[in-house]
Amino acid sequence: MEHVLWIGGPPGAGKTTIASRIARKHGLRLYSSDARTWEHRDRAIREGNPAALRWEAMTPSERWERASLDELLALTLHRERGQMIVDDLRRLPASPLIVAEGSPIAPETVRDRRRAVWLIPTPEFQRAQLDARWLEPGPLALYLRLAAEIDRQAREHGMRVVAVDGSRSVDEIVASVERLFADILAEGPHAATPGERRALVREANATIASQVRAYHARPWAEGDPDAAVRTFACECGDRSCDADVRLAVGSFDDGPVLAPGHAEELLT
Repeated sequence: MEHVLWIGGPPGAGKTTIASRIARKHGLRLYSSDARTWEHRDRAIREGNPAALRWEAMTPSERWERASLDELLALTLHRERGQMIVDDLRRLPASPLIVAEGSPIAPETVRDRRRAVWLIPTPEFQRAQLDARWLEPGPLALYLRLAAEIDRQAREHGMRVVAVDGSRSVDEIVASVERLFADILAEGPHAATPGERRALVREANATIASQVRAYHARPWAEGDPDAAVRTFACECGDRSCDADVRLAVGSFDDGPVLAPGHAEELLT
């Protein structure tokens, strides 16, 4: 796993944003565990995992209103998904470097601490971020509990931690993480051409669309997946581009996702 950079941390820490910025800037492959949630759940179901089977059999209200926090933590497959992430990464090409981010990343799977960092938000910052997602009390309580567990594990395993409290901008946190990974980022390998960079961003965006469609394939899910609006990264391929585009999932297959004014980059 020497081709992987790890960014761990709880929900609401900004992992996806930071990892995406670094991947796009340096021409790396982005692996986001959130975009594999239902893929991992399907794997657990095939393997007969009791928690996965129980989750699928419950209605959303039953999950959040009846289960205790300990039960909810088990139902998230938080521990099981750590190994699934490792399995996924082993199947990906070793070049370019991979930036893997996600809450289920387990510190004990990281062999080289120089290749890992955990973003740990203060409770106040995390709550503000989660409140902005309009979470109900059940998920909010679970994510706050998860944050304490992830913080404890990261520190017990001696992982490098970057505190996130809202006092620094996204660019400043990106710079902090880049400094920690400086030697590895300099060594690479990186995507060599604009076309390769565009392909990597397209790949990451495709996992977002697949995640939405996999969710709506659940018998208890409501709504039209094609009408769901999600945030996709601009696919212009410019190293300096950090623009995002809000787009209906049904429009994703129509062509490259481009921020206004970025179409010209496809010709360079």
